[in-house]
Amino acid sequence: MTPSFQTIAWTADGRVRLLDQRRLPRTVEYLVLDTAADVADAIRTLVIRGAPAIGCAASYGIAVEALRLAHEPSDRFSPRLAQAFDTLAASRPTAVNLFWALHRMRAVWCTHALEDPAAIARLLLLEAHAILEADVAANRRMGELGAALVPDGASVLTHCNAGALATAGHGTALGVIRSAVAAGKRVSVFADETRPVLQGARLTAWELQQDGIPVTLLPDAAAGYLMSRGGIDLVIVGADRVAANGDVANKIGTFPVAVLAARHGIPFYVACPLSTLDLSLDNGASIPIEERGREEVAGYGSEVWAPDGVPTFNPAFDVTPADLVTALITEAGVVRKPDRESLQGLVDSV
Repeated sequence: MTPSFQTIAWTADGRVRLLDQRRLPRTVEYLVLDTAADVADAIRTLVIRGAPAIGCAASYGIAVEALRLAHEPSDRFSPRLAQAFDTLAASRPTAVNLFWALHRMRAVWCTHALEDPAAIARLLLLEAHAILEADVAANRRMGELGAALVPDGASVLTHCNAGALATAGHGTALGVIRSAVAAGKRVSVFADETRPVLQGARLTAWELQQDGIPVTLLPDAAAGYLMSRGGIDLVIVGADRVAANGDVANKIGTFPVAVLAARHGIPFYVACPLSTLDLSLDNGASIPIEERGREEVAGYGSEVWAPDGVPTFNPAFDVTPADLVTALITEAGVVRKPDRESLQGLVDSV
């Protein structure tokens, strides 16, 4: 099952095209960007979001900047490209795929640093294409492996958006659902609205509706009640970073969903590519958690409902302890009850 839309694309005239997720579901609009600074701003302002998609967008941000500077002499090309790396790295702190992708792009640059700027730019574009293609392939493999965990007739709860909109295509959590449907299984989805930015209401519901997959939207606070009535068979979410011990950072509100799933004996699955694993961090307490602005909590869009002067607390992510994760679904395999040994073995196997 192929999504009916494209989140990230490279245009024929050498620019990056991004589906503006701030406008969904009312308007399908694409932004075409031609500088690294513009791509960084798109990441920061949630034009594009989702850990794998952020990584792909950042790699194209480097490529477009290198092509823009390709006719500069090396002594001007190098410092400006270095600045582009710094600008993109500062766009969002939690999703490790951003830094993983930039590391790959920098490795290409360092390997070919003595070549002329035009040649370096061409090689960086090829690497960006490879990162995008690898993400789609990883998602499809994840979907294939994860689909085996989804019973026919299952009701699945998901939180935030971990679909084709959050990746280069197919999706992680929603990729598992897509693959299960493609395998002939009857699957229905309950999507948490995912406050405060409503990625579930605006994005997951729209994405599944586009593909004809049954989806019901519910308030975040209703998940426990639905579980208590036997309405959920399993939970599948994505991830923005997984620490060495298996702790998972994902959109704020994921942790309480995992706690509720454990309370009701419901499997809690996390689907993510290997690029989301950060074995350099001992546990979830070391994961940097982005805090966003007051405007996202005090209102939505042009509507403001909180009293002036009331402070807000708006972490974009929380951390789910590894002991609440039934299994981690990756393109290299499914790891049940992930821990240090199993995650290191997974990485070593590829």
